[in-house]
Amino acid sequence: MPEDIIQIQEQYYIRASASLAETRSHVLKHDNCFAVFDRLGNMRPLGIRDHGLFRDDTRFLSRLVLDLEGKQFLLLSSEVREDKDILAVDLTNPEFTTSEGQFIGQDTLHVLRTTFLWNNAAYERIRIHNYGSEAFRVPITLRFEADFADIFEVRGIQRSQQGERLSPQVSSDEVILGYRGLDGVERYTRLRFSPAPAVVGKDSVQWWVPLQPQEERDLWLTVVCAYAGEEKGGGSSDDSDYEEALQSERAQRQHIRAQSAQIDTGNAQFNDWLNASRDDLLMMLTQTPHGLYPYAGVPWFSTVFGRDALITALATLWWSPQIARGVLLYLAAQQATEEDPSRDAEPGKILHEQRRCEMAKTREVPFGQYFGSIDSTPLFVVLAGRYTQRSGDLRLLKQLWPHIEAALTWIDTYGDPDGDGFVEYVGKAHKGLRNQGWKDSEDSIFYPDGSLAEPPLALCEVQGYVYEAKVLAAQMAERLGYAERAQTLRHQARALQQRFWEQFWCEELGGYALALDGEKKPCWVRSSNMGHCLFSGIAHPDHAARIAKQMMEPDFFTGWGIRTVPQGEGRYNPMSYHNGSIWPHDNALIAAGLARYGYKAEAVRVLTGLFDATQFLDLKRLPELFCGFTRRQREGPTLYPVACLPQSWAAASVFLLLQACLGLEIDGQQQRVSLTQPTLPLWLPHVTLHNIAVGEGSIDIGLYLQAGGVGINVLGREGDVELTMR
Repeated sequence: MPEDIIQIQEQYYIRASASLAETRSHVLKHDNCFAVFDRLGNMRPLGIRDHGLFRDDTRFLSRLVLDLEGKQFLLLSSEVREDKDILAVDLTNPEFTTSEGQFIGQDTLHVLRTTFLWNNAAYERIRIHNYGSEAFRVPITLRFEADFADIFEVRGIQRSQQGERLSPQVSSDEVILGYRGLDGVERYTRLRFSPAPAVVGKDSVQWWVPLQPQEERDLWLTVVCAYAGEEKGGGSSDDSDYEEALQSERAQRQHIRAQSAQIDTGNAQFNDWLNASRDDLLMMLTQTPHGLYPYAGVPWFSTVFGRDALITALATLWWSPQIARGVLLYLAAQQATEEDPSRDAEPGKILHEQRRCEMAKTREVPFGQYFGSIDSTPLFVVLAGRYTQRSGDLRLLKQLWPHIEAALTWIDTYGDPDGDGFVEYVGKAHKGLRNQGWKDSEDSIFYPDGSLAEPPLALCEVQGYVYEAKVLAAQMAERLGYAERAQTLRHQARALQQRFWEQFWCEELGGYALALDGEKKPCWVRSSNMGHCLFSGIAHPDHAARIAKQMMEPDFFTGWGIRTVPQGEGRYNPMSYHNGSIWPHDNALIAAGLARYGYKAEAVRVLTGLFDATQFLDLKRLPELFCGFTRRQREGPTLYPVACLPQSWAAASVFLLLQACLGLEIDGQQQRVSLTQPTLPLWLPHVTLHNIAVGEGSIDIGLYLQAGGVGINVLGREGDVELTMR
């Protein structure tokens, strides 16, 4: 591989400056803003680069430290509360003497910091309680800074030049920090304080809080992230402002939650995982003009990604179809209409990544509107097909059909430039991604000896996505009355499946090749990618049996989950990003594929492994990925240093895993729910599904373990909804 391409790839690699296990950061997100704090509720970027308050991939607040005239508070407890919307931090004071000469003994003061995000602002209440027997004037200092760093700078990219810091604006109860970027955009951070501090400076404020014995007082802080031309956050920073914003945030969250199915089970720990995943997804959902869209992950990918959102929507489709609707409409609106090699854009192609930060606008990175994904386009068609089945929404199908046809045309033309019937990629953008499947690190596609495969590359799982896209597109065409188009698509799907069996299957390997290279030479490497071929249905039943068996062998299955690459392959490394690690979404797709071919026991085993992993993880929250070391007794999984947490498709995985084990399918047009060979692990005695929307009606279903299998009860029904079992 040319040296310049390696250097381009390496600049996007996220290097660890500290391990997740060491930092234990707290995360909040609302729409286009997210914030990362330490356990004291502070933001300290030194040594932990991702701390700060971000909007649109720009850090509007890089430092926020609360102390007692330079003395650090002592931590009592720290948590993001159950709904994942408020950070609550309990602190107390060390023994110290104020600058006025007053001695305050340790554990005399209790400080409760509560922080949440709403509409491009962070709201914080600092409640101070004096548990001592004397009156005090407590010196509370808040130190702050705004570096306006681009997210790619935070990730480690060095810039040759930067924009201009604007002169701070300081008044009695607010400070405004500003920056004019190289993109010509002015960004402002407005900090508002109540009551007005005794001292206000450009990088700190100080209150002297009078407290009688057993008295408490509140301080208020609002940090608004704004662009020139926007209101920089009018109004006051006080109790009413804080409470009004909090109620608005909670009302929005409750509205979204009410539109989704509710799940309850007979295992409290599994309920914790479900609830943590639900709350993470609600946090990651962002309101757009086209509906809800799940941003990919905090901190590095808190923006629009095509593939991530499509897979998240597929995983949660039975539970919350509104997510899929928002994703489809947004991506249709962003679909490429012209060739632009600098962005890997081609007519009909679906977006990979969209950034609004300074470096994207100046084209220092190509990701402002970037299309370097080989699988987003077929997955868009797959989601449209599955959503249509799930919802019966023919009106939306008619609206989307031109975009579906454009995507299918791209698959047959730009996606298959040599006409061999397989969709393949070679990156054209100078600073774009070399590998454009879901394993997009530069070393993820290789030959058995570990040497890197040369593009153009046809990935095995992508052919599966294309196969299912054409099968489902045929069904959609038929529903719209396009019988001839439907027949053509079915013929194309069958032909692709046959070619795939012939060229990707290796009897000796017992699986499908990872990819075909530019000379059509197979990369005979076993990988989790072939599990996706079960998910899409392209796999031959005999091949599926061999793959299912392999996936459960110790070289693949660690006890926590299935590795991306098994032990024994050329580039296997359990600590690598894509070559031996465990990704929850990857495992969920594989489990769904196993269940599709009837391997329910294997699907349950994958569910069990990830469930066991959550018992060792903070907040029962699955990260983007974790290391692929073999499970050891009385030890949890090994964390990956810079994994996103939360990550949408990791949070979505539990919903797809549960669906796979239950064999749950929903036909909105026919108003029918089907359960195929429902299977429950012994540790999950019953599952209750409430408010499953089915067309114009809904249904509540209870499933429970019994001798010889799983029993099923209909607990409630609205409308003419049918339940069938196979």
